[in-house]
Amino acid sequence: MSGNRRKAFLATTVLVGGAMLLTACQDTDAGADAGAPQTSPSATAAAGSATPSGSPAATAGASGGTGKDNKNGGGTGGGQKPVGQVCGANDISWSTKSETQAGGYILVVAKAKPGISCTLPAVHPTVAFGSDGTEAGPAEQSADKQITLSGETTAYAGVNPKTTSANGGKELDTIIVAIGHDDPEPVSLPVATITVDKPVVTNWHTSPKDAVPSR
Repeated sequence: MSGNRRKAFLATTVLVGGAMLLTACQDTDAGADAGAPQTSPSATAAAGSATPSGSPAATAGASGGTGKDNKNGGGTGGGQKPVGQVCGANDISWSTKSETQAGGYILVVAKAKPGISCTLPAVHPTVAFGSDGTEAGPAEQSADKQITLSGETTAYAGVNPKTTSANGGKELDTIIVAIGHDDPEPVSLPVATITVDKPVVTNWHTSPKDAVPSR
């Protein structure tokens, strides 16, 4: 092979090799592009519509709701009853006095405990005696005004433990008092020894002289 033909052959070989190398590089780049994740227009739009972390909606979700539960954390506090609610026996400071008027009776004295404001209904308290629960009947046929106990306001009810003239009856030294039959916590009040036979009790009054029971 002459020198000119050898040079031409070598030049052709270099050109062919370069072309093949360039084609291989292009194929490699195309494969890499095909394997990369593609972002579609719809995905981009969805990402743009997401709620920012600092928006009101995101803040409400992070705080656990709209705050409606906060109203359950209120209340009157300190065990106080709402104004106008009926008293329970455990809302009251109790005492009793033995009176001699009208043949003798027990004066029940009721004051609200400190910080309590509640209402006594316009009827007589529930008063029972002994282990068999003998209950006092009403000494008055008509209802009076309800009484709101608060501060120094005091209510009185008179209990006549024996309205019969015959001998006999139960000898007792305590009475059970409740604010109505539904009172869940009646109280036991000590009294002097009494004879119980068909007892009666007055309504609540704000004056002790109005709480004298008749026989």
